[in-house]
Formats: sequence, structure tokens, C-alpha cells
Amino acid sequence: MAKSRVSAGLLMFRFDDENLQVLLAHPGGPFFKNKDEGAWSIPKGEIELDEEHLEAAQREFGEETGVVPTGPFAALKTVKQKGGKIVHAWAFEGDCDPTSIVSNTFTIEWPPKSGRQMECPEIDRAEFFDLKTARRKINAAQVSLIDELEELLSGE
Repeated sequence: MAKSRVSAGLLMFRFDDENLQVLLAHPGGPFFKNKDEGAWSIPKGEIELDEEHLEAAQREFGEETGVVPTGPFAALKTVKQKGGKIVHAWAFEGDCDPTSIVSNTFTIEWPPKSGRQMECPEIDRAEFFDLKTARRKINAAQVSLIDELEELLSGE
């Protein structure tokens, strides 16, 4: 089955001693094991058939972190990643202990063509980052989500 080219996700933010921080997730599995800068993402996932985009974003956030997100949610501009995937995103203020996230899992054949199946967490870790660090860590196509969040919050 082909992977969906459309995802929805949430960008959680908090203020720590007046400094704005965002929660980013590091993808689990063997492909991302030794990747850091440019590999992190907002918690996101595929939109199911007939599912509202924001509902999908909330569901995926919960599945990937174990945290139930609560609004209000601010819509951010849609981004297109290098591989062509479209990501719909919303920002919301919240807090959690990133060391205690509990992610759902997926199964992958590893090594490829070996016939062996390996179960991996969708997210192997999450962390709050200041904006400068987050811009280095996050997938390049998602940097604009951080920029837009910063603009939204400075306008309030």
C-alpha cells in the first residue's frame, strides 16, 4: 500500500522563563537512528479517509506522544516537504515531560529484503528546543512552521 502524501500535525509550544520553546519529535526506526539535525519533526501522521485535518493532527499527536492535546489551535500554513508530502499543521500552547512520551509503533522489514520484521516506535524521543536550535533540528521544510509561530506570538 502506498504511503499517504498528506499528513497533519501539531506544533506544541511553551514559555520557559520567558523563552519560547517548541516540542519536536525524533522519528524512530533504523533510518533515523544516527540522524539528528534536519531529522526532527512536529508530531504528525497520515490523515484517514473522511477525517478532518485538525482531528487527524490531534489523533496523531496523541498516538505519537501519549499526550492529549488541548486547544485552542492556531492554523499554520501548509508546507510541502522535499519528498512531496504535504503537511497541514496547527500550533497550540501546552506542556509535557518529553522524557515520558509513549509512542505507537510500526513494523518494518530490517535489514531490507531480509524477511525479518522489526517493531519500532514512531517517535523514539521528543524534546523541547529554543527556536534557534529547533530550526537546526527540524526537517528543513518545516522551519517555516516555527517562523510562522514566532510571528503569530509576536503579534499578540
